[in-house]
Amino acid sequence: MFEKILNWLLLRPLRAKRLKKRFLQCLESEAAEEFLEMLLKFMSLAFFVDRDFRRNIKDFNGRYLFRSRDNSITVAVVFKDNRMKVCEKELKDTDVTVVFRNGRALMGYLLSPKPDILGSLLRQDVTFNGNLNYVYKFAYMAKRLQLMATGEV
Repeated sequence: MFEKILNWLLLRPLRAKRLKKRFLQCLESEAAEEFLEMLLKFMSLAFFVDRDFRRNIKDFNGRYLFRSRDNSITVAVVFKDNRMKVCEKELKDTDVTVVFRNGRALMGYLLSPKPDILGSLLRQDVTFNGNLNYVYKFAYMAKRLQLMATGEV
């Protein structure tokens, strides 16, 4: 009985619930960041191995930054000299910065069978700063990679 009163006075269940929620958000954002990095590294490998896929970045220079609103997810991609480099730091002077609401929005967008950039913008799951054509080019390359992985192309 005394323990129940003490727990109620010190708000332990409420604090435990809040801590659990923050912990799950941390896991979610870390998993989303790892998944994004894995996707980008797979894309880099595909550029190295597949000549047809490599044509997507021939004479293309672009700097992308993918991040979450709370900056728990930060992944940068640089396309330069027919190569692709992925890093886990914030870049300055990017061509486009894609900001996801949270890790769940990022995973939902990446795992969607038909990614809807415009719908994501309207729902405010995704915002961007920079040239929207770069976003469309990246979405095309990611979808092409997905089709290659499933054997549909």
